[in-house]
Parts: sequence; C-alpha cells; structure tokens
Amino acid sequence: MHALDGIVVVSVEQAVAAPLATRHLADLGARVIKIERPDGGDFARGYDEAVRGMASHFVWLNRGKESVAIDLKTDEGREALAELVAHADVFVQNLAPGAAARLGFGAEALCAAHPDLIAVEMSGYGGLGPYRDRRAYDLLIQGETGLASVTGTAESPAKTGIPVADIGAGMYAFSAVLAALLRRERGAGGAHVEISMFDAVTEWMGHPLYTTLHTGTPPPRSALGHPSIVPYDAYPTADGPDLLIGVQNDRQWRQLARDVLGRPDLAEAPDYATNVARCRHRATVDAAVAEVTSGLSTAELVSALDAAGITNAALHTVHGLAGHPQLAARDRWRAVDTPVGPVDAVLPPINFADVEARMGPVPALGEHTRDVLAEFGADGRGGPPGEGRER
Repeated sequence: MHALDGIVVVSVEQAVAAPLATRHLADLGARVIKIERPDGGDFARGYDEAVRGMASHFVWLNRGKESVAIDLKTDEGREALAELVAHADVFVQNLAPGAAARLGFGAEALCAAHPDLIAVEMSGYGGLGPYRDRRAYDLLIQGETGLASVTGTAESPAKTGIPVADIGAGMYAFSAVLAALLRRERGAGGAHVEISMFDAVTEWMGHPLYTTLHTGTPPPRSALGHPSIVPYDAYPTADGPDLLIGVQNDRQWRQLARDVLGRPDLAEAPDYATNVARCRHRATVDAAVAEVTSGLSTAELVSALDAAGITNAALHTVHGLAGHPQLAARDRWRAVDTPVGPVDAVLPPINFADVEARMGPVPALGEHTRDVLAEFGADGRGGPPGEGRER
C-alpha cells in the first residue's frame, strides 16, 4: 500500500514549484489531477525538447498525473474545476498573484466552503507586504534573497545550476501537505497553507544571514570552497580531475596533516590548529594541501584519504552522475512511460522498505479530460464522484 492511496489532489500548476510538490505526492500514491490550459498547457511543456521532443522539466516533474485541460476564463471551465475541488482532499495552485482568488478559487473561500480541504497557495513573496503582487521566478528570488551574492567566485556572483528557489518552495509545500493530512486525520479539519519561494530561500540562507547579522560582514564568495571551513575545497591531483576534500573539525585536520600531507608540523601549529585560525590563513593552508595532492594520482589520494578517515568525493560532471556506480548498485533507475515512449528516470529519495514509489506515466496535454470530468460529474452529466472526499 502506498502512503497516500485514496488521496485526491487537484492542482492548477505550472513551471517547477507546485509541479514538484504534487509529483512527490503522486509518487507516494496520491491521485493528482493536473489542470492545464487547453492552448498549450503548463508552459514548462515548452521549455526545451531535450527528452525525445519533450521538455526535460516537464518529464521530471509531471509523472503519475492526470492532465485535464480546462479554460478557467469560461464559466464552464470554472464550474468544472469547482466540481473537482469539491471531491478533492488537497488543492494546490501557483498562479500569478491574485489570479486564483479572481477566478473564485482563493484558499480562504475554498476552505470556508469545504472545511476538510487542504488548500495550498504558492507564490513568489507571500500574500502580504509590498512585494505580494510581484511575479517571481527562480533567478529573481535568488537575487532578492542574497543567495546569488554568496554564490560564485570572488570576482563574480552566480545563480545556482538548479532552480533552488522553486525546489525549496516545492519541497516545503509537499511537507506541509503531509503535515496537514496528518493534522486532519487527528480531527483538526482542513488547512489553508501559504508557501512562498522567498520564504523558502530565506530559510536556506541561515548561515550567511546569521553571519552577516552578528558580524556585520557577509561571508565571501568562495567558488567550490567553504566560507567558514578550511580546508574544504577542490584540490588538484597528478592525473586529474580535482578531488573534493572536506575537513569538518580540528581532529580531522590533524589526521590530514600527519597521515596524508606528511606535515606533522602543521597539525599543532598555532596558525593552523583550529578552524578559525585556518580560515585566517586560508591561502597558506590550501597551498600546503595542494602541494601534496598534486603529486598523487587520484587513486593514490583517495586511498590515503580513506585510510586517514578524511571525507572526499569526485568532482563529477552530469555525465558522471548519470553513470554513477552508486545509482547502478542500488538499482535506482526505472522506465517511465511518456507520450513519446519509455524514458529513464531516477527513483525519488523517499524509500519505503515494503513498497516502491509509484512512478506513473507522464501525461499528454488534456489526455484525461473527458474521463475525469465525466467521473466527477464535472461535464454537466452528473457522474459519480471520485475517490476523494464526498461533499
């Protein structure tokens, strides 16, 4: 049995944040009905053509869902959505600020009409404050929260290589739905949940934010290095590529200095004995590490680090991840059906010992419209309700 079997989710969603949240719900067994525009659907469908003509974002985020194409600008479309929501356990939307309320699907109104409904509103900046009406995309949130200012090299800020603002908001929405379902099961009824991308990244800015608040100085951009731990960076090897080495405490530094670098003099020297001291002498420490690592092959260095109990990792490309032996050894790849045939996908991170994630097909635009609307009586024919709450 999947954890969310029998739970019905209706989502008016697009792009990344809300689709990620509902895809995780679908992987756990929920029935997710994805509402899309008839004229093109979720605009993430058009981001690229990387997956045999389909967009990589869409294939990643939308498996296991039923696509229902409804024009919410029409009375008929809004009436159909209202009927679907009336039989849902969860309603999720990440439309432009205020759009859902203007259509009659604001969370407050829905929760008043359906006391057991969990209504999730996702936005860039939240429902209050001077930025509440601003549209937001991942890059813009990375800028507004200061994330880009602490990412990159000393010479230039950078955004992250994956959409962390979208992913953060999606994961908080996912966990909030699980908490709200548990709370409802305990008799508290439904919930109105607000998730903003801005809040998600602000939470993740904890280290640089608190450092800046209490010292007055933000941590420097340090590329692959860590702004407050040394040595913690990529170091050269004789045959390449660089190897990542992470020393988490002073004990590990002493082991590195003595057993790998062959420099017991560095282990207890006042300039290097503590992490705070090593941060003050970052260039000297990094140079001492690199002088030794550059004379060892990657295999020799990994062997020495492992023997000394020093954490290390390869600096892989995406190709390296795709062919990673850890994924293969743990059988993490599955074939997922799509409108263009099966494609490889990675199992989600939540692993139950007794049941595997339900990695359903990626839907074509509007593929399930007729059947879903008829089932829920949302096509004007008064059909039977679905599996969710009966109103």
